[in-house]
Amino acid sequence: MMDIAVYGGLFFAAFGAASILPMQSEALLAGLLIAGDHSIPLLIAAASLGNIIGSVINWALGRSIERFGGRRWFPASPAQLDRASRWYQKYGRYSLLLSWAPIIGDPITLIAGVLREPLLPFVILVSIAKIGRYLVVAAVALNWA
Repeated sequence: MMDIAVYGGLFFAAFGAASILPMQSEALLAGLLIAGDHSIPLLIAAASLGNIIGSVINWALGRSIERFGGRRWFPASPAQLDRASRWYQKYGRYSLLLSWAPIIGDPITLIAGVLREPLLPFVILVSIAKIGRYLVVAAVALNWA
């Protein structure tokens, strides 16, 4: 039962980190990896899946911007949306490979939805970015150099 709580907690921390909430999942993953009490592949999978699903929620919010854009809780101002839209149009769908990055990653996933990026390429590119980030965290935490 404790394992489910650990993997579930990591999943929700990673999910929250992909949202507008000020959360960090990398430190939690690194700590769990260093502790060595849990499966490395399952920890990476839980963090990756949570973060990818959080990004899909951002994409869905972007797709629904007409309905949600003016609400107080919406994660981006009109100026931020405009700036991010110009950036995304300039660099295209491959900018989703930066969805792992702090500060710019979440707005990129939101703008991909606003600009109607198809879901399958979105999920593929975001998955590459998010899984890659957690693999790097694992490599650093476990000294795999």
